[in-house]
Amino acid sequence: MTQLFIEAKATQKAEDFFHQGNNLLDGQRYEDAIKAYDRAIAIKFESPEAWINRGIALTSLQRYQDAIASYDKAIAIQPDKYEAWYNRGIALTSLQRYQDAIASYDKAIAIQPGKYEALINRGIALTKVHRYQDAIASYNKAIAIKQDLHQAYYNKACSYALQSNLELAIENLDKAIEFVPDKYKKLAKTDPDFSKVRSAKQFQKLLQ
Repeated sequence: MTQLFIEAKATQKAEDFFHQGNNLLDGQRYEDAIKAYDRAIAIKFESPEAWINRGIALTSLQRYQDAIASYDKAIAIQPDKYEAWYNRGIALTSLQRYQDAIASYDKAIAIQPGKYEALINRGIALTKVHRYQDAIASYNKAIAIKQDLHQAYYNKACSYALQSNLELAIENLDKAIEFVPDKYKKLAKTDPDFSKVRSAKQFQKLLQ
């Protein structure tokens, strides 16, 4: 039974390094977290969670290419890992690779359709490539999951404003303001997405 015993012990050691990495990640000690995840992976290579959390630490250091490589390792081990596809989308968005980000979010949503975060982030990436109607549809799906999703209403307002649709921009911004008044009134005053509608009297009245 020596072989099995040693293997079990090695797996436990990998888990110890993984948990150490998580604690360091929570403490925003990203470089040290990466080192801990590297040690966990060296013992147990086939650990998608370690690769994913390593990617999150790399993303926090703005090392987006390295983060994507880490998420790709996780996906190679477990192709249906929602967290890998979702976080990969975030890193790709940070690199302004919006089409690739949309594809990653699509994968994440196909795996877990009930996760509104991926739908919101997908909407943001779609807006960046001027696919406003698709973005709005993505936000609507997020709202169907969580009705009080003020971020989705605000982002919808942005998408409508970018199309110079004053009425629907106001309607959705009003919804966001209902949930978090100070935040969204302040944001809307300077957000460049509203530049096409900001001078309208109805819009100014909403921000008072």
